[in-house]
Amino acid sequence: MAPWNAIPLRNLILNIIHKRKGIILDDELIRALEKENGTKPSEAELNSALLKLEINGIVHVSQITKTKRRIEVITEAHEFLHVDED
Repeated sequence: MAPWNAIPLRNLILNIIHKRKGIILDDELIRALEKENGTKPSEAELNSALLKLEINGIVHVSQITKTKRRIEVITEAHEFLHVDED
């Protein structure tokens, strides 16, 4: 179990993504979180935080390769369709 942190992981993720102009790869995000937080988040913690951010319409996570994901902040200029939306 990771040590308690005053800033929620979701907020840390958003701060890091905003510093990178709104787009980051997941491996870069993990390195930045480790540098900023001092500990590396588990895969489950990271996936849970990203899922919550995506459900709330704050970020969009897309699969680039089998092991790489692209995380992008959703702005007014970008619009992503939900499943079954055309």
